Amino acid sequence: MTDPPPAPPPSGRGVIRSALADAARGFADFSGTPRLDAELLMAHALGITRERMILGQLDSPVPDGFAALVARRLGHEPIAYITGTRDFWTITLDVAPGVLIPRADSETLIEAAVAHFGQSMPATVLDLGTGSGALLLAALDQWPGARGVGVDCSDAALAIASANAVRLGMADRARFVRGDWTAGIADRFDLILANPPYIAADEPLAREVRDHEPVGALFAEEGGLAAYRAIVPELVRLLMPGGAAILEIGWTQGDAVAAMVAGAGLLPALRADLGGRPRAIIATAPAIDRS
Repeated sequence: MTDPPPAPPPSGRGVIRSALADAARGFADFSGTPRLDAELLMAHALGITRERMILGQLDSPVPDGFAALVARRLGHEPIAYITGTRDFWTITLDVAPGVLIPRADSETLIEAAVAHFGQSMPATVLDLGTGSGALLLAALDQWPGARGVGVDCSDAALAIASANAVRLGMADRARFVRGDWTAGIADRFDLILANPPYIAADEPLAREVRDHEPVGALFAEEGGLAAYRAIVPELVRLLMPGGAAILEIGWTQGDAVAAMVAGAGLLPALRADLGGRPRAIIATAPAIDRS
């Protein structure tokens, strides 16, 4: 008499459900979102969306590639570099080592732009230090009639930004150029966006940022203010009447950058991110006195 076949393991053992729990425990020491990290890596290994995995795959076998992805994350490699993508505002961007990973906090700049323009729209957008193209392409997605230019000094960033524009169907509205901030830019724009490097050299960072993301997109001299000193004095000549320049800042830099903006003859306003921390300075031209 032959033995009966072994019973299948109870739900949650040797399947995706338990593998997610194990991975999340391993990430908990260094990640603020360990469960989400595990789910994103599992969905990537499966080649499906996270939502589809959660709704119908939790008791499926663990795919062979998942362990290697977990090992990379345990080495503090950012999730976005492992999966090759990052969601930002209303778009999904391709990202890769050598290009700064877009953060949710940077969506504050798009929110500020939407509030500034209200029912109207910026026809032209300039993105200084475009990186993956996140701010420019998010703005063009927000305003389908707009066109824009992204500037970066990194060839790797420009290649990824250009590829993102093509994939998102915006190649005819987005132009990317190699440059040093505003040097060589002669046109004027309704909206100027910038997320420059603003971290001081001695500021501590998490390993996944310090060891993996491009140094030039993170750190700036003069206590993190060097890029603003290059950008802010040029804003007056680059802004169209009624336009706005919106600059991301570190949470301690509001007063210093606002003072630069005021010194350039523009009106500064501070905008906080969803966590309530100072995140952006909005620079606008003062109203013309017609009295």
